Amino acid sequence: MDITRVVSILLSSSIFILVIWLIREGRLREKYSLLWLCTSIVIIGLSVSRHVLETVAIAVGIYYPPSLLFLLGLLFLLLVNIGYGTSISRLSESNHKLTQEIALLKKALEDTDKKRRETDTKA
Repeated sequence: MDITRVVSILLSSSIFILVIWLIREGRLREKYSLLWLCTSIVIIGLSVSRHVLETVAIAVGIYYPPSLLFLLGLLFLLLVNIGYGTSISRLSESNHKLTQEIALLKKALEDTDKKRRETDTKA
């Protein structure tokens, strides 16, 4: 067993265990954990079975099979960034709308206070 294979198995197994632990602790939502779990399972599978790794690498056109693991890692990071980008965009839009609603409510409250003061001074 070569060092690349051992390191790949250890790292992907560690990520899998870490994700499970983070879910159980409530620090990671299931929605985000699915991509992490699937990727770590795929990398564990490819790391354990050298034949499958070589077959997939050759099918893709990669001549050094461990490079496929790094390619999958890079693609995984791109998917995570896209996911976070969409989440941040959605949260930013939501934050903008909430800020506008708070400003409108504040203005309405000020108008109500102003009318109440005018009513109190007339009475």
